[in-house]
Amino acid sequence: MTFDRKELSNEQLISLYKKILLPRLIEEKMLILIRQGKVSKWFSGIGQEAIAVGITAALDQDEYILPMHRNLGVFTGRAIPLHRLFSQWQGKANGFTKGRDRSFHFGTQEYKIIGMISHLGPQLGVADGIALANTLKKNNKITAVFTGEGATSEGDFHEALNIAAVWDLPVLFVVENNGYGLSTPTNEQYRCENLADKGKGYGMESHIVDGNNILEVFTLISELKASMIERPRPILLEFKTFRMRGHEEASGTKYVPQELMDLWVVKDPVVNYKDFLLQNGILTESEDAEIKAKIKQEIDTDWALANAEPEIEASFDEELNDVYKPYVAEIVEPSGATENIRFIDAISQGLRQSMQRFENSVIMGQDIAEYGGAFKITDGFVAEFGKERVRNTPICESAVVSAAMGLSINGYKAIMEMQFADFVSTGFNPIVNLLAKSHYRWLEKADVVVRMPCGGGTQAGPFHSQTNEAWFTKTPGLKVVYPAFPYDAKGLLNESINDPNPVLFFEHKLLYRSIYQEVPKEYYTLPLGKAAVLKEGEQITIIAFGATVHWALETLDKNPQLSADVIDLRTLQPLDTETIFASVKKTGKAIIVQEDSLFGGIASDLSALIMENCFEYLDAPVKRVASLDSPIPFTKALEDQYLPKGRFEKELLDLIAY
Repeated sequence: MTFDRKELSNEQLISLYKKILLPRLIEEKMLILIRQGKVSKWFSGIGQEAIAVGITAALDQDEYILPMHRNLGVFTGRAIPLHRLFSQWQGKANGFTKGRDRSFHFGTQEYKIIGMISHLGPQLGVADGIALANTLKKNNKITAVFTGEGATSEGDFHEALNIAAVWDLPVLFVVENNGYGLSTPTNEQYRCENLADKGKGYGMESHIVDGNNILEVFTLISELKASMIERPRPILLEFKTFRMRGHEEASGTKYVPQELMDLWVVKDPVVNYKDFLLQNGILTESEDAEIKAKIKQEIDTDWALANAEPEIEASFDEELNDVYKPYVAEIVEPSGATENIRFIDAISQGLRQSMQRFENSVIMGQDIAEYGGAFKITDGFVAEFGKERVRNTPICESAVVSAAMGLSINGYKAIMEMQFADFVSTGFNPIVNLLAKSHYRWLEKADVVVRMPCGGGTQAGPFHSQTNEAWFTKTPGLKVVYPAFPYDAKGLLNESINDPNPVLFFEHKLLYRSIYQEVPKEYYTLPLGKAAVLKEGEQITIIAFGATVHWALETLDKNPQLSADVIDLRTLQPLDTETIFASVKKTGKAIIVQEDSLFGGIASDLSALIMENCFEYLDAPVKRVASLDSPIPFTKALEDQYLPKGRFEKELLDLIAY
C-alpha cells in the first residue's frame, strides 16, 4: 500500500492515526465483551475504518453525515463522548434513543450525524433533502451519506442518485464495497464491473477509491469538497474495502474463502498506516505505545461510566408522550371577509398562505410547478414562490418522502403532493418507518405534510380511486387528517403545516369541484383532533369523514323524520373520542360509514372503541357500513355497487328500527 502525504504536516498525519486507531481499539474491546456476554450484538467495521475516519476528518463539524452501522469512525471522529456511545449500545438513558433502538440506529443534531434505519435505502434520499436545504441556504455545505454495495440494488439508491443529479445537490454518495451483502457475494448482486459505473447513468461524476488507504480517502474528499463548493453537484464514490468480521458477530465468516481473508489481512488500514508512519520517522514505537495506552484507558473509564448507569425503567407516560413531538397549537381564529369557494380553492388558498407565512417551506411533487399539479392546485405558485420552493420531482415517491425528511432535519417545512393517494404505496416505507418513528427513536421531528388526493366516484379505477387512510391510522407517530368541507380543509391544512409532526392530509377528489362553502379569505387554523358535530338528534349517532359526510347529510335530507347526531371526524389521528362517546351515550346507537373497504378499516376500530367505552349505553350493536372487500372497479355500475352510498340508507333505517 502506497501512502502519499502530499502537503499534510506531521501533526495532521498523527492526528489521522489517532482517529483511525480509536474505533479499532473500541472494536477490539467490544469483541472481548461480546464473548463475555456483556454486549448483546455487534456490527464490526474492522478492516474498513479508513473510509469513515477519512471522510469525517475532511468534512466540517457542522456538515451532516449519514453513516451505517459499521461506521464507528464517524461517531468517534465527531468526538461523541465514548460513555454516551457505550450507553447507547447498552440501552441506557444516557444514550441517544432512551433504550428504544440499539447500536447505530440513531441520529444527533448536536453532532450532525443522522443514523440509519434497517431498510438502508431511505437515508440516501434523506441526504438529498439535507443537501437541498443547504442549497437553499447557500451555506456552501456538503453532505455525505454511506451505504453498502448490497443497498445499491434497492430502488431508493437509484431514486436518490437521480434526484441529486437532476437538482445538482452537493451530496457525496459513499458506497463501501466490501464484497458481501451479509453472505451474498457481489457476483450474485450486480453485473456491472464497478459500482462507480452506475453514476454514468445519472450523468454523475464518480470515483473508485482504495478504501483502506486513509491518506487517499482524506485527501480526495478534501479536494472534492472544495470542488463541490465551487460547483455544487453530487458525486458517487465506490470504496474498495473488506470487513474482516461477519455481517454481525453471530454470522461468522465461514462463507468467505480463506485466501480472500488472507489477502485483506495484508491490507489492514490501521496496521499499514502505522507502518508508514514508523518507517518515515513520523511516529516511534514508544509514542505508539503511549497513544494506545491513553486510548485504552479512556475506553475502560468510559465503559465503567456507562455500566454504572442504572437500567432504564419503563414508563407508560414517557413512551406515549414521545411518539409525537410535543406541540401546543396556537390557533389563529378566522376573521374578516369570506368568499364562496370550492373545496379545491380552499386547499390552494391554504397552501399559498402557509407558504407566505413560512419562508422555510418547500413543496415538492410531480408536475406541481409550471403545470400546477394534476388538479391545478399549485397553479401560479412558481410565479410567486419560485422553482426553488415549488419543485417538480422525478417519478420517485420513496426518495421524495425521504428528501422531505431531510429538509425537516435541516430546518425546513416540507410539503409533498402524492399525485394520487394510490401512489403512496411506492413511498410507504419512508413514511411508516422513517417519518413515523423518528421522534420516538431519537426525538427528531418530521416536519412533513404529505397531501393525498384520494377517493372514488369518478370512475378512475383501481389505481386512482383508493381511500387508503387505514394504512396510516394504525401507524404510531403519524397524524391523519381527512376534511369534508372547504372551511375545514383550509384551516386544517394550515394547522397541519404548522404542526412539526408528520401529517397525511387526505383530499377527496370528488369534493374538489363539487362542494362550495363560505371560507374566510385570510389565514386561519383549526385544531387537529377535534371532530365537528354537524347535526344534533336523539335517535342515533352517525360517524363519517370525507365524502361519506355528504352521503350521511343527503340521507337525512331524504328522511326528515330522523333525529340524528352527525359527527364529521375531520381528523382520524388523533381521534376525538370524547365527542364520539358523548354522542353515543346520548343516543344509544351508532353507525359508522367509511368509503374504504370494510375489513381492517378505521370503522372497525371505532366500533371496538364504542363497544369498550359505551357498552352499557348501547341499545343496539354498533353498525359499520363500508365499501365491498374488493379493489375499487372502473365501470360506473360496478363502482356504484362497490361504494356504500347506496346501502347506507337501508342500514341506517334498520339500525334505528332495531
